Amino acid sequence: MTRKKILLHISLFVFTLFTTTVAGVEWLNLDPFDLMNFHLGFPFSLSILCILTFHEFGHYFAARYHQIDATLPYYIPFPNYPGFLNFGTVGAVIRTKSPIPSRKAMFDVGVAGPFAGFVVSLAILTYGFTHLPDANFIVGIHPDYFRHTAPEGLELIFGNSLIYQLMSRLLTDPSTQFVPPMSEMYHYHYLLAGWFGIFVTAMNMLPVGQLDGGHITFAMFGSFHRIISRTVFGLVLLIGILGVLPLAGIQVPFGWLGWFFWAVVLLFVIKLDHPPVEDDSPLDPVRMAIGWVAMLILFVSFIPTPFSIL
Repeated sequence: MTRKKILLHISLFVFTLFTTTVAGVEWLNLDPFDLMNFHLGFPFSLSILCILTFHEFGHYFAARYHQIDATLPYYIPFPNYPGFLNFGTVGAVIRTKSPIPSRKAMFDVGVAGPFAGFVVSLAILTYGFTHLPDANFIVGIHPDYFRHTAPEGLELIFGNSLIYQLMSRLLTDPSTQFVPPMSEMYHYHYLLAGWFGIFVTAMNMLPVGQLDGGHITFAMFGSFHRIISRTVFGLVLLIGILGVLPLAGIQVPFGWLGWFFWAVVLLFVIKLDHPPVEDDSPLDPVRMAIGWVAMLILFVSFIPTPFSIL
């Protein structure tokens, strides 16, 4: 690898560290460009980068195990932009620069990333739920939080996945501590980072095209992947269309406009079909079992309405 490419990877990492730290400060309702506040964003930025790094190096080491030429991760910073929810990044990617020779190798490369990222997300969520600050923390952000029953103005609410809800119930005790609702959890850096990691895992685990989930289902089911891919794409598009209806005054129980845009990306950028591999031999029973676990991870991580404003 040339010095220029190494410098590119390092620069993207440093820039993403900066933008995610800025985002972390903003989620505390503080000014990120006040240098006295900047360090307060590090718990969020380091947690996010840990999740992304484990995810991408899961792919990288699986590729290297199968002697597939792959790049180091390209971290993708996302500076704050008015009107957008700001996480400071839209993720990270690696590129494979040589063909993937078999369904076995395709499966290993596809599953290693989301498994690693999911485990780290759970670890960060566990730490967040078991180290919740007392109620003074939320009062410091919203001084009148406990003084009224109805929020003033619009309220941002994050969607609750099955795994997030389960961990909240197992690891917290609302009778003895303040457990932030989904309308406030995004002020808690470890909860927000873990939630983000699970959400991104679900997006990547959709069994469509060349997403991680697409690699997995192609390796598991071969040509039947075409039917799976188009079916899931149709469901994502439907949920996205349902997310448009509230803009017309039609209330629906779930949906998110962002899924519509994700469906457009799937159709025109990622594509719905998966390219063939040279060795089309079916997977062994162990890998098939791991594949079904991957589908379970998608099920417990998927959020039909990730964000809503009431």
